[in-house]
Amino acid sequence: MIRQARTPILFSATVAAITLAFSLSASAAVDVDGAKELARANNCFKCHGIDKEKDGPAWKKVAEKYRGKPEAEAKLIHHITSGEKAKFPDGHEEDHKNIQGKAPPEAIKNLVDFILSL
Repeated sequence: MIRQARTPILFSATVAAITLAFSLSASAAVDVDGAKELARANNCFKCHGIDKEKDGPAWKKVAEKYRGKPEAEAKLIHHITSGEKAKFPDGHEEDHKNIQGKAPPEAIKNLVDFILSL
């Protein structure tokens, strides 16, 4: 009976270790300097702060909103590459700046991964 009891525990520990390794490697893959450089080049910090709200939400708040949601990356990539409407605190809407075509897709993905890692 002892062997049967240890097998699920060993399996659970192995799965947890593998999950942790993948999540650590995913967060380690973010090029923070590259993400900030792309954000500066596209004036993202004019409306967004990392942890301070401006005309747009703080990126930490965006990360909290999307944490654990499987569609998070795709939604944010679409938002910054499509020019869809952005809503402002005073209620007006403007087209969000579109950075598609101004940066390679992997740089845009890196920026989104950075935002989601906050």
